[in-house]
Amino acid sequence: MHSDVPGKEKQAKPDGFVEGCFEWVEALISALIAVMVLFVFLFRVNVVVDGDSMQPNFYDGYHVFVNCIDRSFSRGDVIVIDADGTNLTPKARIIKRVIATEGDKVDIDPATNYVVVNGQKLDESAYIKNGITVKDGTTPLPAVVPKGCVFVLGDNRIVSEDSRFREVGMVDKRYIIGKVGFLLSPFRGFQLK
Repeated sequence: MHSDVPGKEKQAKPDGFVEGCFEWVEALISALIAVMVLFVFLFRVNVVVDGDSMQPNFYDGYHVFVNCIDRSFSRGDVIVIDADGTNLTPKARIIKRVIATEGDKVDIDPATNYVVVNGQKLDESAYIKNGITVKDGTTPLPAVVPKGCVFVLGDNRIVSEDSRFREVGMVDKRYIIGKVGFLLSPFRGFQLK
């Protein structure tokens, strides 16, 4: 016996396969958006080293993974800087090592050519071979690093344009993109010099 209730129409049941496809597409789009947000705002992948200023630790063409979340910069950190915060031309991202942070007094001893921070000679043997830095820049030293800034040097001090020069000077932290976490290419693991 068949009875129709007036006012109610038969509802077509959706096809299970089509419904499953829509769920997969929705999940895939949500995942892609989450990954894009993660890597656009929190991490940068495939930042490419340009130039020789960070040799022997980072060579021209190396690809690095940059952590943009951790904003606490310490002596020895390798950072990526947006060159819009400098007077360098052409404007590009630069990779340098943090040598001193806000409030530190930094100098380069003219007799020994060693970097001195707060009266102490830095032991830089972990990332540069001879520890020698020439003081022939245009930034007057000794200098106290201003609030919200860092003093940076390249590991290859002979060719590096860094805080020794007015074109870079003391780097405002607002222009620091993030810390280099590890090399992507060539991959050497998660520990950097």
